[in-house]
Amino acid sequence: MRAVITQTFSEGIDIEPTKGPAKELNGILLELTHPRARLSRTETKGKPFSCLGELLWYLSQSRELAFISYYLPQYNHYAEDNSLYGAYGPRLFNWKGLNQVQQVLDLLKAKPDSRQAVIQLFDAADISEPHNDVPCTCTLQFMIRQGRLHLFTHMRSNDIMWGLPHDIFSFTMLQELFANDLQVELGTYKHMVGSLHLYRKSIKDAHKYLQEGWQSTSPMPTMPSAPFRRSIQEVIDAEQRIRNGHDYPVEELQALQPYWADLIRLLLVFRASKQGDCDTIKQLRNQMSSPHYNTFIDSRIKRLT
Repeated sequence: MRAVITQTFSEGIDIEPTKGPAKELNGILLELTHPRARLSRTETKGKPFSCLGELLWYLSQSRELAFISYYLPQYNHYAEDNSLYGAYGPRLFNWKGLNQVQQVLDLLKAKPDSRQAVIQLFDAADISEPHNDVPCTCTLQFMIRQGRLHLFTHMRSNDIMWGLPHDIFSFTMLQELFANDLQVELGTYKHMVGSLHLYRKSIKDAHKYLQEGWQSTSPMPTMPSAPFRRSIQEVIDAEQRIRNGHDYPVEELQALQPYWADLIRLLLVFRASKQGDCDTIKQLRNQMSSPHYNTFIDSRIKRLT
Protein backbone atom coordinates (compact mmCIF):
# COMPACT_ATOMS: atom_id res chain seq x y z
CA MET A 1 0.00 0.00 0.00
CA ARG A 2 2.75 2.46 0.92
CA ALA A 3 4.74 1.71 -2.23
CA VAL A 4 1.67 1.96 -4.45
CA ILE A 5 0.44 5.25 -2.96
CA THR A 6 3.91 6.83 -3.06
CA GLN A 7 4.46 5.82 -6.68
CA THR A 8 1.00 7.07 -7.65
CA PHE A 9 1.77 10.50 -6.18
CA SER A 10 5.11 10.69 -8.00
CA GLU A 11 4.29 9.02 -11.34
CA GLY A 12 0.50 8.86 -11.66
CA ILE A 13 -1.19 10.45 -14.65
CA ASP A 14 -4.43 12.44 -14.33
CA ILE A 15 -7.58 10.78 -15.66
CA GLU A 16 -11.29 11.59 -15.45
CA PRO A 17 -13.27 8.30 -15.50
CA THR A 18 -16.98 7.94 -14.71
CA LYS A 19 -16.51 7.83 -10.93
CA GLY A 20 -14.47 11.04 -10.72
CA PRO A 21 -10.98 12.50 -11.26
CA ALA A 22 -8.10 10.26 -10.30
CA LYS A 23 -4.36 9.66 -10.56
CA GLU A 24 -3.51 6.42 -12.35
CA LEU A 25 -0.72 3.90 -12.73
CA ASN A 26 -1.31 1.43 -15.53
CA GLY A 27 -0.04 -2.07 -16.22
CA ILE A 28 0.93 -2.79 -12.61
CA LEU A 29 1.95 -6.13 -11.07
CA LEU A 30 1.93 -6.59 -7.28
CA GLU A 31 3.26 -9.72 -5.59
CA LEU A 32 2.60 -11.02 -2.09
CA THR A 33 5.08 -13.72 -1.20
CA HIS A 34 3.23 -14.38 2.08
CA PRO A 35 -0.52 -14.20 1.26
CA ARG A 36 -1.61 -14.83 4.87
CA ALA A 37 -0.22 -11.38 5.77
CA ARG A 38 -3.30 -10.02 4.06
CA LEU A 39 -4.45 -7.36 6.54
CA SER A 40 -3.02 -3.88 7.05
CA ARG A 41 -2.34 -3.21 10.73
CA THR A 42 -2.64 0.56 10.37
CA GLU A 43 -5.33 2.67 11.97
CA THR A 44 -6.45 3.96 8.57
CA LYS A 45 -6.66 0.70 6.60
CA GLY A 46 -7.02 -1.98 9.28
CA LYS A 47 -10.30 -3.34 7.88
CA PRO A 48 -10.75 -6.96 8.96
CA PHE A 49 -14.47 -6.55 9.63
CA SER A 50 -15.52 -5.20 6.22
CA CYS A 51 -13.02 -7.50 4.48
CA LEU A 52 -14.48 -10.55 6.23
CA GLY A 53 -18.02 -9.35 5.53
CA GLU A 54 -17.31 -8.99 1.83
CA LEU A 55 -15.69 -12.43 1.63
CA LEU A 56 -18.75 -14.02 3.27
CA TRP A 57 -20.99 -12.09 0.87
CA TYR A 58 -19.13 -13.84 -1.96
CA LEU A 59 -19.24 -17.27 -0.32
CA SER A 60 -22.97 -16.86 0.41
CA GLN A 61 -23.54 -16.43 -3.34
CA SER A 62 -25.52 -13.28 -2.60
CA ARG A 63 -26.08 -10.16 -4.67
CA GLU A 64 -28.25 -8.56 -1.94
CA LEU A 65 -27.49 -4.90 -1.19
CA ALA A 66 -28.68 -5.08 2.44
CA PHE A 67 -26.07 -7.78 3.13
CA ILE A 68 -22.99 -5.97 1.82
CA SER A 69 -24.04 -2.44 2.80
CA TYR A 70 -24.10 -3.59 6.45
CA TYR A 71 -20.30 -3.80 6.13
CA LEU A 72 -19.63 -1.41 3.23
CA PRO A 73 -22.24 1.38 2.87
CA GLN A 74 -20.42 2.60 -0.27
CA TYR A 75 -22.20 -0.13 -2.21
CA ASN A 76 -25.45 1.85 -1.86
CA HIS A 77 -24.24 4.07 -4.72
CA TYR A 78 -24.00 1.17 -7.16
CA ALA A 79 -27.14 -0.87 -6.48
CA GLU A 80 -29.91 -1.61 -8.97
CA ASP A 81 -33.23 -2.68 -7.44
CA ASN A 82 -31.57 -3.39 -4.06
CA SER A 83 -29.05 -5.77 -5.56
CA LEU A 84 -25.63 -5.60 -7.18
CA TYR A 85 -25.46 -6.58 -10.84
CA GLY A 86 -21.75 -7.33 -10.69
CA ALA A 87 -21.78 -9.30 -7.40
CA TYR A 88 -19.01 -11.90 -7.43
CA GLY A 89 -20.78 -14.63 -5.44
CA PRO A 90 -23.26 -15.71 -8.13
CA ARG A 91 -20.53 -15.46 -10.77
CA LEU A 92 -18.24 -17.73 -8.77
CA PHE A 93 -20.79 -20.42 -7.97
CA ASN A 94 -23.63 -20.17 -10.49
CA TRP A 95 -22.73 -18.18 -13.57
CA LYS A 96 -24.90 -19.17 -16.53
CA GLY A 97 -25.49 -22.50 -14.83
CA LEU A 98 -21.80 -23.17 -14.14
CA ASN A 99 -20.17 -23.55 -10.73
CA GLN A 100 -16.78 -22.12 -11.67
CA VAL A 101 -15.29 -22.80 -8.24
CA GLN A 102 -16.07 -26.51 -8.38
CA GLN A 103 -14.98 -26.76 -12.02
CA VAL A 104 -11.53 -25.35 -11.18
CA LEU A 105 -11.11 -27.60 -8.14
CA ASP A 106 -12.14 -30.69 -10.12
CA LEU A 107 -9.78 -29.77 -12.96
CA LEU A 108 -6.76 -29.29 -10.68
CA LYS A 109 -7.47 -32.55 -8.85
CA ALA A 110 -7.55 -34.41 -12.17
CA LYS A 111 -4.69 -32.45 -13.82
CA PRO A 112 -2.48 -30.72 -11.23
CA ASP A 113 -0.28 -29.12 -13.92
CA SER A 114 -3.23 -27.62 -15.80
CA ARG A 115 -3.03 -24.05 -17.13
CA GLN A 116 -6.79 -23.87 -17.68
CA ALA A 117 -7.93 -23.39 -14.07
CA VAL A 118 -9.40 -19.94 -14.69
CA ILE A 119 -12.47 -18.32 -13.13
CA GLN A 120 -14.00 -15.55 -15.22
CA LEU A 121 -15.72 -12.70 -13.36
CA PHE A 122 -15.91 -10.01 -16.04
CA ASP A 123 -18.22 -11.07 -18.89
CA ALA A 124 -18.54 -9.76 -22.44
CA ALA A 125 -22.18 -8.91 -21.71
CA ASP A 126 -21.14 -6.53 -18.92
CA ILE A 127 -20.45 -3.70 -21.38
CA SER A 128 -23.32 -4.43 -23.77
CA GLU A 129 -25.54 -2.06 -21.76
CA PRO A 130 -24.93 0.40 -18.89
CA HIS A 131 -24.80 -0.87 -15.29
CA ASN A 132 -23.97 0.85 -12.02
CA ASP A 133 -21.77 -2.02 -10.88
CA VAL A 134 -19.54 -3.92 -13.31
CA PRO A 135 -16.89 -6.36 -12.00
CA CYS A 136 -13.42 -4.85 -11.65
CA THR A 137 -11.92 -8.35 -11.61
CA CYS A 138 -11.48 -10.04 -14.96
CA THR A 139 -10.08 -13.46 -14.06
CA LEU A 140 -8.62 -15.58 -11.27
CA GLN A 141 -6.11 -18.18 -12.46
CA PHE A 142 -5.07 -20.93 -10.05
CA MET A 143 -1.89 -22.89 -10.74
CA ILE A 144 -0.21 -25.71 -8.81
CA ARG A 145 3.56 -25.79 -9.15
CA GLN A 146 5.96 -27.83 -6.99
CA GLY A 147 3.21 -28.66 -4.53
CA ARG A 148 2.12 -25.05 -3.98
CA LEU A 149 -1.02 -23.27 -5.17
CA HIS A 150 -0.37 -19.88 -6.76
CA LEU A 151 -3.06 -17.37 -7.68
CA PHE A 152 -2.85 -14.82 -10.48
CA THR A 153 -5.57 -12.16 -10.38
CA HIS A 154 -6.19 -9.88 -13.35
CA MET A 155 -8.03 -6.64 -12.60
CA ARG A 156 -9.21 -4.25 -15.30
CA SER A 157 -9.46 -1.50 -12.66
CA ASN A 158 -8.60 -1.12 -8.96
CA ASP A 159 -9.15 1.71 -6.49
CA ILE A 160 -6.11 1.87 -4.21
CA MET A 161 -7.77 3.07 -1.01
CA TRP A 162 -10.96 1.00 -1.04
CA GLY A 163 -10.88 -1.84 -3.54
CA LEU A 164 -7.25 -2.99 -3.36
CA PRO A 165 -7.09 -4.04 0.34
CA HIS A 166 -10.51 -5.73 0.17
CA ASP A 167 -9.74 -7.58 -3.05
CA ILE A 168 -6.39 -8.87 -1.81
CA PHE A 169 -7.99 -10.11 1.42
CA SER A 170 -10.85 -11.95 -0.31
CA PHE A 171 -8.78 -13.46 -3.09
CA THR A 172 -5.95 -14.69 -0.87
CA MET A 173 -8.56 -16.24 1.43
CA LEU A 174 -10.02 -18.02 -1.61
CA GLN A 175 -6.50 -19.10 -2.51
CA GLU A 176 -6.01 -20.63 0.93
CA LEU A 177 -9.43 -22.31 0.83
CA PHE A 178 -8.58 -23.83 -2.56
CA ALA A 179 -5.14 -24.97 -1.33
CA ASN A 180 -6.82 -26.77 1.57
CA ASP A 181 -9.32 -28.47 -0.71
CA LEU A 182 -6.53 -29.55 -3.06
CA GLN A 183 -4.28 -30.60 -0.14
CA VAL A 184 -1.32 -28.52 -1.33
CA GLU A 185 0.70 -25.72 0.27
CA LEU A 186 -0.12 -22.04 -0.14
CA GLY A 187 2.00 -20.36 -2.82
CA THR A 188 2.46 -16.74 -3.82
CA TYR A 189 -0.20 -14.25 -4.87
CA LYS A 190 0.17 -11.96 -7.90
CA HIS A 191 -2.23 -9.08 -8.55
CA MET A 192 -2.17 -7.58 -12.07
CA VAL A 193 -4.01 -4.31 -12.68
CA GLY A 194 -4.74 -2.43 -15.89
CA SER A 195 -5.71 0.81 -14.13
CA LEU A 196 -4.55 1.18 -10.54
CA HIS A 197 -5.82 4.54 -9.38
CA LEU A 198 -6.28 6.95 -6.50
CA TYR A 199 -9.39 9.12 -6.67
CA ARG A 200 -8.92 12.82 -5.97
CA LYS A 201 -11.50 12.57 -3.18
CA SER A 202 -9.25 10.00 -1.44
CA ILE A 203 -5.99 11.97 -1.56
CA LYS A 204 -6.33 13.29 2.01
CA ASP A 205 -6.97 9.76 3.26
CA ALA A 206 -3.91 8.52 1.37
CA HIS A 207 -1.70 11.20 2.97
CA LYS A 208 -3.14 10.28 6.38
CA TYR A 209 -2.26 6.64 5.73
CA LEU A 210 1.33 7.52 4.83
CA GLN A 211 1.67 9.72 7.91
CA GLU A 212 1.04 6.71 10.16
CA GLY A 213 4.46 5.41 9.15
CA TRP A 214 5.39 1.86 8.22
CA GLN A 215 3.55 -0.80 10.19
CA SER A 216 4.90 -4.32 10.46
CA THR A 217 2.64 -7.14 9.32
CA SER A 218 2.07 -10.54 10.81
CA PRO A 219 0.31 -13.38 9.01
CA MET A 220 -3.14 -14.56 9.96
CA PRO A 221 -3.15 -18.01 11.58
CA THR A 222 -2.98 -20.92 9.17
CA MET A 223 -6.42 -22.04 8.06
CA PRO A 224 -7.25 -25.55 9.39
CA SER A 225 -7.28 -28.12 6.62
CA ALA A 226 -10.31 -30.11 7.78
CA PRO A 227 -13.24 -30.19 8.05
CA PHE A 228 -13.11 -26.73 6.51
CA ARG A 229 -16.11 -26.95 4.16
CA ARG A 230 -18.48 -27.59 7.05
CA SER A 231 -16.72 -24.94 9.13
CA ILE A 232 -17.12 -22.32 6.40
CA GLN A 233 -20.83 -23.05 6.19
CA GLU A 234 -21.12 -22.64 9.95
CA VAL A 235 -19.41 -19.22 9.68
CA ILE A 236 -21.77 -18.24 6.84
CA ASP A 237 -24.80 -19.29 8.91
CA ALA A 238 -23.47 -17.45 11.97
CA GLU A 239 -22.90 -14.28 9.93
CA GLN A 240 -26.51 -14.25 8.81
CA ARG A 241 -27.78 -14.65 12.37
CA ILE A 242 -25.49 -11.95 13.72
CA ARG A 243 -26.15 -9.44 10.94
CA ASN A 244 -29.92 -9.89 11.29
CA GLY A 245 -29.78 -9.19 15.03
CA HIS A 246 -30.42 -12.70 16.31
CA ASP A 247 -28.75 -14.12 19.39
CA TYR A 248 -25.56 -16.08 18.94
CA PRO A 249 -24.62 -17.78 22.23
CA VAL A 250 -20.85 -17.84 22.63
CA GLU A 251 -21.18 -21.41 23.90
CA GLU A 252 -21.73 -22.50 20.30
CA LEU A 253 -18.18 -21.40 19.48
CA GLN A 254 -16.73 -24.10 21.69
CA ALA A 255 -17.66 -26.74 19.11
CA LEU A 256 -15.66 -24.96 16.39
CA GLN A 257 -11.95 -24.98 15.69
CA PRO A 258 -10.33 -21.83 17.16
CA TYR A 259 -9.59 -20.35 13.72
CA TRP A 260 -13.25 -20.29 12.68
CA ALA A 261 -14.50 -19.35 16.14
CA ASP A 262 -12.27 -16.24 16.03
CA LEU A 263 -13.79 -15.16 12.71
CA ILE A 264 -17.26 -15.39 14.22
CA ARG A 265 -16.07 -13.39 17.25
CA LEU A 266 -14.91 -10.68 14.83
CA LEU A 267 -18.44 -10.55 13.40
CA LEU A 268 -19.80 -10.21 16.93
CA VAL A 269 -17.28 -7.43 17.67
CA PHE A 270 -18.42 -5.58 14.56
CA ARG A 271 -22.09 -5.81 15.59
CA ALA A 272 -21.28 -4.69 19.13
CA SER A 273 -19.30 -1.72 17.80
CA LYS A 274 -22.25 -0.66 15.65
CA GLN A 275 -24.39 -0.85 18.80
CA GLY A 276 -21.85 1.05 20.91
CA ASP A 277 -21.49 -1.92 23.28
CA CYS A 278 -17.90 -1.58 24.51
CA ASP A 279 -18.30 -4.12 27.35
CA THR A 280 -19.25 -6.89 24.93
CA ILE A 281 -16.27 -6.06 22.72
CA LYS A 282 -13.91 -6.32 25.70
CA GLN A 283 -15.40 -9.69 26.65
CA LEU A 284 -14.98 -10.98 23.10
CA ARG A 285 -11.38 -9.74 22.99
CA ASN A 286 -10.59 -11.81 26.07
CA GLN A 287 -12.06 -14.89 24.37
CA MET A 288 -10.01 -14.64 21.14
CA SER A 289 -7.77 -17.64 20.49
CA SER A 290 -5.25 -15.69 18.41
CA PRO A 291 -3.66 -12.38 19.43
CA HIS A 292 -3.40 -11.45 15.72
CA TYR A 293 -6.74 -9.63 15.81
CA ASN A 294 -6.21 -7.68 19.06
CA THR A 295 -4.95 -4.60 17.22
CA PHE A 296 -8.19 -4.32 15.28
CA ILE A 297 -10.41 -4.97 18.30
CA ASP A 298 -8.48 -2.45 20.39
CA SER A 299 -9.09 0.11 17.65
CA ARG A 300 -12.84 -0.45 18.01
CA ILE A 301 -12.64 -0.07 21.78
CA LYS A 302 -10.61 3.12 21.40
CA ARG A 303 -13.14 4.52 18.95
CA LEU A 304 -16.03 3.95 21.37
CA THR A 305 -14.28 5.27 24.46
